[in-house]
Amino acid sequence: MVPAAADLTGTAPEVDPAILPQESVAPEPAMRLADGLLPPTNRWFSGLVFGEEPLPVFPVPLAFGVTDGGFGVGLPEVQITETSILGPFVPQVGVDVGATASRVTAYDTASVTLELQDASGAAVGTVLLVEGSPVLRYTAATDQTAGLTQAFAASDGLVTADVDGREWLLVGPGGPSDESVLGEDGRSLDLAAGESVAFLPVPDDLPDDALTTLAEAAAATVTGTTLAYGVADDAVTTAITYATDGGADGPGTVVVRLPHQRESDGAECGLGTYATVRGTVEVCTASTLAWASPAVEPAGTLDVAVLDEDAQAELADQVRADWGAHEPLPSDTYFGGKSLARDANLLSLAEQLGVDEVSGPLREELTAALREWAEPDGCSVRYARCFVYDPAVRGVVGKTPSFGSEEFNDHHFHYGYFLYAAGVVAAEDPALAADLAPVLDLLAADVAAGAGSDDLPALRVFDAYAGHSWASGYSPFADGNNQESASEAVSAWNGLALWAAASGDDELEAQARWLLSAEAASAKAYWTDFDRDDPAIDGFTPSVTSLVWGGKRDYATWFSAEPGAMLGILVLPSQPVADYLAGDPERIRANLDAELDGARDAAASWDVMFGDQLLMYASLAGPDDATSALEVARSLPEERIDDGSTRSYLLAFLLTHAAG
Repeated sequence: MVPAAADLTGTAPEVDPAILPQESVAPEPAMRLADGLLPPTNRWFSGLVFGEEPLPVFPVPLAFGVTDGGFGVGLPEVQITETSILGPFVPQVGVDVGATASRVTAYDTASVTLELQDASGAAVGTVLLVEGSPVLRYTAATDQTAGLTQAFAASDGLVTADVDGREWLLVGPGGPSDESVLGEDGRSLDLAAGESVAFLPVPDDLPDDALTTLAEAAAATVTGTTLAYGVADDAVTTAITYATDGGADGPGTVVVRLPHQRESDGAECGLGTYATVRGTVEVCTASTLAWASPAVEPAGTLDVAVLDEDAQAELADQVRADWGAHEPLPSDTYFGGKSLARDANLLSLAEQLGVDEVSGPLREELTAALREWAEPDGCSVRYARCFVYDPAVRGVVGKTPSFGSEEFNDHHFHYGYFLYAAGVVAAEDPALAADLAPVLDLLAADVAAGAGSDDLPALRVFDAYAGHSWASGYSPFADGNNQESASEAVSAWNGLALWAAASGDDELEAQARWLLSAEAASAKAYWTDFDRDDPAIDGFTPSVTSLVWGGKRDYATWFSAEPGAMLGILVLPSQPVADYLAGDPERIRANLDAELDGARDAAASWDVMFGDQLLMYASLAGPDDATSALEVARSLPEERIDDGSTRSYLLAFLLTHAAG
């Protein structure tokens, strides 16, 4: 039974973007968006809004794209290569209504309304896309005749077309048996203003008596979606409600249940399956789809008090060595944030071990650095280590930007490090937390506001249905949005929870715990621990996918093809919360064997990109694995220590896991 979900998302954060300089760091992007809507960066449908032309989007299980004159919809046929799981947009059913432009006119938790316009800018009709639904609905805004690329015909009380061997249903204004809107050849629709039709690909393995049930559920029009979540000691709950014109007592609508949602409530399943890039998904009907994810406890310190005297002495010496090699902090928002989090971990070790000659000056330096970044008017007097508010795209942007953060890429990765460092350093310093709060709360709200406001959207980066975040701000890709470093997303919500605790924001802390646990579950379900026996991905040989897109999954990274990169980016930054990746020792070993060419026992094999991160991941398989990793770590080349970590932290992580 899934624990009940309470609506904890109704309050907009009490933050004031006006305290920051108002500035667009990047040129304002082209936007196909109705007045009054906040720009939807970092969404699965961002490609419909930003850029010169609308791009395909992937409201699982469908793929959708704007075409000349109208739109196309398809059920992606999954194609497997040795290193990719592909599900591209291929329009299987196309509709031509003479449209020449489009814009998004509404969106919520899981639904998007796209208006199609004629050359004068007048609305021709609207398309309703619902994430998690195989039903696409078109509603005419005027009396019109729409052309179809496929011929539909009435058969056995339903209206269907055979498209490359798959049956598609057309549900007319009067229901599944309504053929009155079809033209004589079945390739056109005669619609009056306000009338709508729905398209649905028939699932695989559909029981013989279930097609009518499916068609009747597809007849219900989704009028909006809402989100609720709950947090308990052992699990968090996500619940998405699909409101329909059938009301609360109606049959709900057709939804698909993704692999991470299989243990869920509220769905009547048994209506077949689809093969998707996420794996095999079940087809169900539901008004509310609710599922649980194991609770992950936020963590900001490694408990080195459990170690014996010799281990503590070794760590203390290494802390001194790392402090002696300390370099000036970077000034961009990614590496600058990472360095703050790195030094927060070093501070935690120094204070626990009583290395006062390090902890004193390090705390002073970290406090000063955090205060500098948190100066509201910092960007009025300098060009780095400060934040502005972009009034065009409605969000907080840091200077100096990096990795496209000025275009809203990776904000949760970047800001998660700041929140983590502030949460650790200010954990026992309420005065410091209060001083940092005006800007740090803005960083938190930029990526994770519980409710939208005129200034910031709700949950900018997090996709509640998918269970994970999207990293690209404008999503200028034909494969949809994407996320690579799922571990940095998990770490971002860990940092959010630590900051919320340090600043005394109980509501934000509850939300952060939900985000942390939900993202961790999806990180394992689609990046590191997915079901390799799922027939939908048969033939895909890697044991991890390092890039998850709307329309594909890749064993590749944005930055390197070197050994260590593909798995390393999925476990970095190995914060104290990284134990969420444990649980299946054999899968951890298999992932490492694949990355290290089966040479886990050879010390030289760890001399790869992210070698330190892989050693920490190896320790999650058990105390013996941690002990073996420790022997390698002591002599790991210095260049294999990630710039967001130290050898002190590496050794502390391995020693504490070896201790069991």
